Amino acid sequence: MNERTAIVTRTTSETDIRVKWNLDGHGSGALQTGIPFLDHMLALFAKHGMFDLEVMCKGDLEIDAHHSVEDIGICLGQALDKALGKKDGIVRFAHSYFPMDETLARVAIDLSGRPYLVYRVQVERERVGDLDSELVEEFWKAVVTHGRLNVHIELLYGRNAHHIFESIFKAAARALSIATRIDPRMQGVPSTKGVL
Repeated sequence: MNERTAIVTRTTSETDIRVKWNLDGHGSGALQTGIPFLDHMLALFAKHGMFDLEVMCKGDLEIDAHHSVEDIGICLGQALDKALGKKDGIVRFAHSYFPMDETLARVAIDLSGRPYLVYRVQVERERVGDLDSELVEEFWKAVVTHGRLNVHIELLYGRNAHHIFESIFKAAARALSIATRIDPRMQGVPSTKGVL
């Protein structure tokens, strides 16, 4: 297995999840979350981040999507942290703007080892497809906390909720793709502390 690939499983009374994430992939996604709009967002994330991503989830969707969305975020964060290992040679931080029609989103990422999320996004629709809009923030909170990274997600402007979320996931994919790349000039971890 590629050393920058991680597999994470999580089984609770609410969800049963398996995630496989190859940071040095080709943009392929095998996604079965039970939530089609989330599958769509993760497919965009894999494609534009050049990640190979597999996410399989069986969750208690008869209640709602909250447990599945949050637990998928937890597993993705753990997989990211595991795949990065000691973080030797990574670029570490990056940002990306993504325009989609009337919408512009900005995402900045630092793989600092210190989890912190700033989420400045407001949408008027409570639901997009089969996903509650408020669960997008919960997803990113889980990724950030368990991936141990600092992420700032901002909607600069936009009206269409689908466009807003799509621009966020694409910007996040591009920023994370850059931040996780190996810079051959970097010796060890990219920190004057010597550890991330």
